[in-house]
Amino acid sequence: MDLSKLAASRSPDPALALDIDERELCDRYARTYTGAINDVLREFMLMNQTLPVTLRPLKPHMVLAGVAFTIRSTRDPSLDLDGEMQQRALLMEAIPANAVCVWDTNRDDGAAHWGGMMTAAVRKRGVRGAIVDGGIRDTHQIAAEDFPLFYRFHSSSGMLGRSRVVAHQVPVFIGETMVFPGDIVVADIDGAIVVPRRLACDVLRRTEQIVQFECDIKAWVDAGDSPTDIVGKGGYF
Repeated sequence: MDLSKLAASRSPDPALALDIDERELCDRYARTYTGAINDVLREFMLMNQTLPVTLRPLKPHMVLAGVAFTIRSTRDPSLDLDGEMQQRALLMEAIPANAVCVWDTNRDDGAAHWGGMMTAAVRKRGVRGAIVDGGIRDTHQIAAEDFPLFYRFHSSSGMLGRSRVVAHQVPVFIGETMVFPGDIVVADIDGAIVVPRRLACDVLRRTEQIVQFECDIKAWVDAGDSPTDIVGKGGYF
């Protein structure tokens, strides 16, 4: 059995050089929208890059775009208070600016995985937002910060004695979609989507073209062009 090709496909370089500055790349993605990005990924024959529809923004206007910093946790009733706090501190210190925390909880519904203190800590470090396939608490604190956060549910139950972080910066599954460290993650009211890092610049440029073209379509509509005429110009609905 030779799994070398599969292994290579599961080990992309999270530091792969991009020909657009990472911060600029994230800013430009944030000015687009997930529908256009999804259409471009379809052009690249990537049809399964969306994260579960059960993920929702804390506020409808929230948009995030950043570099995936992945976290994995699992249910664990054991309790090592000192060790757990040290681990969390190291985790917070490892998250770089321009990151989006992407948290795979192994579908744990028994605890809140994100809260107010974590929000304050990562925001100070220049983190752009978080996608948590699990629960949040301290919701009023996070909302006051206007920190872009996508999540599944609310819970007052903290993680200690219920679940534990077991790894970070490893490939994770969010729903059926694999997210690798360094991928570009974008989310808005229509959902969250993952762009493989190796395609991040090409997908961005094509997405910006689509955004501009859709502005042209809107202008044709406003000018009174018929749908048939617009389709004849290459437009769509």
